[in-house]
Amino acid sequence: MSASPSPRTAARLARTAWLSHWNLMRRYHRYEVVGESHLTAVRPALLVGYHGRPIAHDLCMLQAYLHERTGDIPRAFIHEGFAHNAVLRAVVDGVGFLTGDEASLAASLDRGELLMVTPGGTREGCRSARHRYAVDWGSRRGYLKLAIRHGLPIIPAAASGVDDMYLGLNDGDAWSRRLRVPHKVPVWLGLGPLGLWPLSPPFPVKVTQHLGAPITAHLADPQRYRDPAALDALHHEVTAAVQRLLDGARGRTAEAAR
Repeated sequence: MSASPSPRTAARLARTAWLSHWNLMRRYHRYEVVGESHLTAVRPALLVGYHGRPIAHDLCMLQAYLHERTGDIPRAFIHEGFAHNAVLRAVVDGVGFLTGDEASLAASLDRGELLMVTPGGTREGCRSARHRYAVDWGSRRGYLKLAIRHGLPIIPAAASGVDDMYLGLNDGDAWSRRLRVPHKVPVWLGLGPLGLWPLSPPFPVKVTQHLGAPITAHLADPQRYRDPAALDALHHEVTAAVQRLLDGARGRTAEAAR
């Protein structure tokens, strides 16, 4: 019986598999990036993005895109439960996901890396087809507190095509609550060209990633945002910026198609 690979080997294999898959998806979706210069203007920084259906395909492709160009992979936040599963732990270690571990976060900030977060999460990503390309982060403000605490400029991100990859048939979060699913795992049904997700690949829609200018209002006077009203105003500024990118990305795609 062959021995299991060491954690380091498993992480390296997971990293290779992850990048290979998303590079393939870049070709499949004819992936492009608009506004890349905003990513190099400031570091470290927090990229805050819209969550498409049912996972953030565009941001995963952005990881592969930036790795190809710079050799680095942006550090995305992921559910801490992944770190406690032997198989998924290899992906966390190999790709460099952050699970809330303060030591890992501090090391990433010291290296001046780009962090990525999707505040909408499954609430936004696992909706039905009746709700498309509309930012829905509810009362979530954790991403702002992270940016304020560590002095991180906020880079808004959104992409065309991400809500056209699958046809959402239900509200995954609502079904999860109704069925009392452990760990709030969404119960989402999505239809692709070959059947239900995840057995079907996504529709081969073109994806164009749009990145906005860094938002830095919170850097000059972080103490101000202890006031909930000020925090809400900043939240509105960020969500409005992401919604404008979504609207602009879809308009750009529509004009190109005519």
